[in-house]
Amino acid sequence: MSLSLVQSRALLGMQAHPVCVEVHLANGLPSFTLVGLAETEVKEARERVRSAIQNTGLEFPSNKRITVNLAPADLPKDSGRFDLPIALGILAASGQIETRKLDGYEFAGELSLGGELRPIRGALAMSLALPALDTDKPRPRLVLPEGSAQEAALVPEAEVYCARHLLDVVRQFLPGDVIPEESTGWARVEASAVQQAAPYPDLSDVKGQAAAKRALEIAAAGGHSLLMVGPPGSGKSMLAQRFAGLLPAMSTAEALESAAIASLGGRFSLDKWAQRPTCAPHHTASAVALVGGGSPPRPGEISLAHHGVLFLDEFAV
Repeated sequence: MSLSLVQSRALLGMQAHPVCVEVHLANGLPSFTLVGLAETEVKEARERVRSAIQNTGLEFPSNKRITVNLAPADLPKDSGRFDLPIALGILAASGQIETRKLDGYEFAGELSLGGELRPIRGALAMSLALPALDTDKPRPRLVLPEGSAQEAALVPEAEVYCARHLLDVVRQFLPGDVIPEESTGWARVEASAVQQAAPYPDLSDVKGQAAAKRALEIAAAGGHSLLMVGPPGSGKSMLAQRFAGLLPAMSTAEALESAAIASLGGRFSLDKWAQRPTCAPHHTASAVALVGGGSPPRPGEISLAHHGVLFLDEFAV
């Protein structure tokens, strides 16, 4: 079959929209064309995918006219997250893996020239965008690089598989009724195995400052903002860093929202799961750094402090 369809997702702000990676192989002058409103880093996937397929011992159809379409065409696509689905689409269109077995899966991952899978941004947003189990639409299974699968599995009831290498993925979708070989590079990630809690800086480390501590406790109990005024070295920053520890524990929904925003900004780590963030931008930070923006848009410090603490040091400068 010279046409294959592979499902993935593209990030647009906090939303992870579904993307269908369509790959067509045709006779004609050998070429590799990638269309669908792709940014430069997506178009560079042509070289990464070609090298990854060849260096893993698989056959790259270099004598074919290859056309890859990322649909819908009006949705912007960025980053190297489409390397893996493009590679699988080429292998499926050339008959090296079975297209039918790809149904029910969504793929994302950046490929190295040797075929290793590298982490991507926004894996948690992808997992949150999957349809709920109580809907009529079946919930797809996610296949992600090892570093990204851990955060995607934090979403309850999500079925997430991690892979280390392109060959680990290919083995699962070989033609026929071939039973996949046992591999340490392919495994399902369980949410219960990745949830961790990191301690906050303790307010008891602060000696004295009884009035300031009392003010922090009142502000935390009522959800108020706080203005701290004092000379340099009086302990304002030290107190602000411990303010998050006075707030109530995060609910699962709050933790997922906060982690998804951090994942979009490339700041999420498992040791900070369910820990309220504390953001302290420099007083010379630009408006875009504070409120977000750019092309493609990225969250700013205000968004990254969602459900946490935004500490504006030297606020009056």
